[in-house]
Amino acid sequence: MSKFKTHTIVVTGGNGRFAAILKKKKTKHKIYYPSKKELDITNPYLIKKYLEKKKATIVIHLAALSRPMDLHEKNITKSITLNIIGTSNITCVCAHKKIKLIFFSTSYVYPGIIGNYKEEAPLKPINNYAWSKLGGECAVQLYKNSLILRVCMTEKPFIHKEAFSDVKTNFIYHEEIADMLLKLIHHKGIINVGGAIKSVYDFAKVLNPKIKKISAKKTMFNKFPLNPSMNITKLKKIISK
Repeated sequence: MSKFKTHTIVVTGGNGRFAAILKKKKTKHKIYYPSKKELDITNPYLIKKYLEKKKATIVIHLAALSRPMDLHEKNITKSITLNIIGTSNITCVCAHKKIKLIFFSTSYVYPGIIGNYKEEAPLKPINNYAWSKLGGECAVQLYKNSLILRVCMTEKPFIHKEAFSDVKTNFIYHEEIADMLLKLIHHKGIINVGGAIKSVYDFAKVLNPKIKKISAKKTMFNKFPLNPSMNITKLKKIISK
């Protein structure tokens, strides 16, 4: 896939938080942001019909059930239907139509114990949300014309009044990921995407010095990884070119 080619890109989850930021970015590519009604990821026929209609050459798959995270414990059917089956449906249609697929996964697929995980590190999710995203990854991994982005991102400003002081991540704001994304679409495989490794508290207090510290270990009862931080060396090499 030539990086100089103009692509027709379809973004699932077109009404989501990250898509709203992505829509503001200027690009030479033609990008469509279908609603859930226009492109229902649980319906392979509608997926195929929409991608054919738009003559898509790339799909960026953002549509997912994300938060609140405990919803994946309370309603596993919805978690499986959207994050695993929905992603599998998208993958099957892309494979059939030979469309490049870019899947937004999460840093939480890593064990969350030692941190600084490289892309080839073993995976072991600690909660159902991460398992559902890894389930989606399994389908995407079967299709070689694909890119999995293990992303650690959040809204700007940080939406919470408290932040974990004992959790290390690579949090980065949506705006920064949107700036990077179009530099990544021509790659395949897996790329860790995020910022510098630091505690959630240290990340959040940059813009909100009054934010309060809390402990994930004390409040989340082993349902939240304490160090899912990623090694982003591969990402840095790509975006520096």
